[in-house]
Amino acid sequence: MKTIDELLAEGVAGKRVFVRADLNVPLDGTTITDDGRIRAVVPTIAKLAEAGARVVVASHLGRPKGAPDPAFSLAPAATRLGELLGAGVAFATDTVGESATATVAGLADGQVAVVENLRFNPGETSKDDAERGAFADRLAELADVYVGDGFGAVHRKHASVYDLPARLPHYAGYLIATEVGVLKKLTTDVERPYAVVLGGAKVSDKLGVIDHLLERADRILIGGGMAYTFLKAQGHEVGSSLLQEDQIPAVQEYLRRAEEKGVEFVLPVDVVVAPSFPDLKTKAPAHPTTVAADAMPAGQMGLDNGPETNKLYASKLADAATVFWNGPMGVFEHPDFADGTRAVAQALVDSPGFSVVGGGDSAAAVRILGFDENAFGHISTGGGASLEYLEGKTLPGLAALED
Repeated sequence: MKTIDELLAEGVAGKRVFVRADLNVPLDGTTITDDGRIRAVVPTIAKLAEAGARVVVASHLGRPKGAPDPAFSLAPAATRLGELLGAGVAFATDTVGESATATVAGLADGQVAVVENLRFNPGETSKDDAERGAFADRLAELADVYVGDGFGAVHRKHASVYDLPARLPHYAGYLIATEVGVLKKLTTDVERPYAVVLGGAKVSDKLGVIDHLLERADRILIGGGMAYTFLKAQGHEVGSSLLQEDQIPAVQEYLRRAEEKGVEFVLPVDVVVAPSFPDLKTKAPAHPTTVAADAMPAGQMGLDNGPETNKLYASKLADAATVFWNGPMGVFEHPDFADGTRAVAQALVDSPGFSVVGGGDSAAAVRILGFDENAFGHISTGGGASLEYLEGKTLPGLAALED
């Protein structure tokens, strides 16, 4: 995999460099609520612009249905990128149409443009190779060189991620190089003890990574909505908590394999419950109570790890040499149910080992809860991509950058 440093050594002045970034940021209307992914790609874009490249930045945002939708416009992201670069950024109101063509043609050396949301075009996400390829052909007309730096999208076989690199000289940007280097630390020559913390809503989303990590991790700590399927698999009442009953046999098999392999599987010993899911807009009090994990009342919903679980998990992470965390421990967006996620984040900060926050909601929680990002070894920009890499899957966007 060639890197951007090799490209810069070859010289980029006057060249049109297509940067596939990940500007898929959360929006409240047109207000960006977390600009972490934009900040993550700034070093690559800034370095190319400083070297005289004409930088064409492209990304998706949200899940529009293959047609323009103002709610998913990249205009706010383009504005924020310009602020972070300290320079004006041109914005094309389409991706491969007249506006994009004219905007790119108007760039001078060292200038940057963002084209509109790639997913406004059905060819971007098409499962038909010919349709995707046709869209990639049109994207290729905008550039002389391709730089892949959208780590959060490399697990997608999309035109701008997988097909376009085959049509242009291609290189990995700084963000992708960093992300891959970190993930290798989690899969090869791992420093031990190796602890993994998995949370989030659905256990089905994590089955593949649990299966893979049972061969590698020393401890696996479970929280979030997925924990209640594990507790149910042990025969406990889980009330009205999130539950995937169809996954109970698989969960029971993982618990059996973990015991067989000597992998420590750690589940909550107490949980914070409430009568119903909280109102995340008003943050109205949810009247929580704490109960033992094996004594949940039938009419209550588990929404966070309890204080004894928080202490237990902190103790299991205190001596870990390597920690990977993906998925919140509870409904961290509400103050009544943020303590479990906060406790895990603090345990990673306190841990002397190498700590990785695996993107997605975990990365958002770290920022929302006010932690210093520099206190962690690495905060990934791609939750889904990180998990699929840890599952041992081939990621299309990384494969496309290989020579």
